[in-house]
Amino acid sequence: MMYRETKKKEFLNQARHIAKYILNHPNLPQDLIPYWDFDKDKIEPSSNMYAKKDLRDVSAAALYASALLELAQYTAGKESMLYLTKAETILTNLSKAPYKAEYGKNGGYLLKHSVGAIPLNSEIDVPLTYADYYYVEALIRYKRLLEGSAIIQEIAK
Repeated sequence: MMYRETKKKEFLNQARHIAKYILNHPNLPQDLIPYWDFDKDKIEPSSNMYAKKDLRDVSAAALYASALLELAQYTAGKESMLYLTKAETILTNLSKAPYKAEYGKNGGYLLKHSVGAIPLNSEIDVPLTYADYYYVEALIRYKRLLEGSAIIQEIAK
C-alpha cells in the first residue's frame, strides 16, 4: 500500500522482502495459514504460552492473501505468479473447514481461529472483525483480478 500511494521503490522492495520472509519461513504450515507466532519453536515448555503455541492465526492469513494479491500487481513474471498462487492457496484454505465458519454459526463471523495476543491473554482462538475484513477484501481483489479489472479501485481525489 505504501508503494501504491508513493511509488517509491524502497517500499516495493520492503514489501517483497516481507513476502519472501513469510513465504519461506520454515514454520509456515503447508496450508499457508500461519501459527500465531513464527518463533513458536522457541517457546519454552515452562511458559504459559506453550500449550497454545500451535494455534493458527487466520487474521494474519487473510491479511497475507490480500497483500500478496496487491503485490502481484506490482511485480512481473514468476514473482508475480508466485504471489498470486500463494494468495489463491490461502483463500482456498480459508474458505473451508476448519477455518471458515458454518453459515449461521460463529456469532455471524465468517472465519474462526484468529489470535490477537497470547502474551497479553487477549483474543485467543476467536473470530475477529479484521480477519473477516481482510478475507472479504482479498476475495473482492481476487474476483476483480479474474474479471480482468484493476484490483485496487482508485478513489478520485
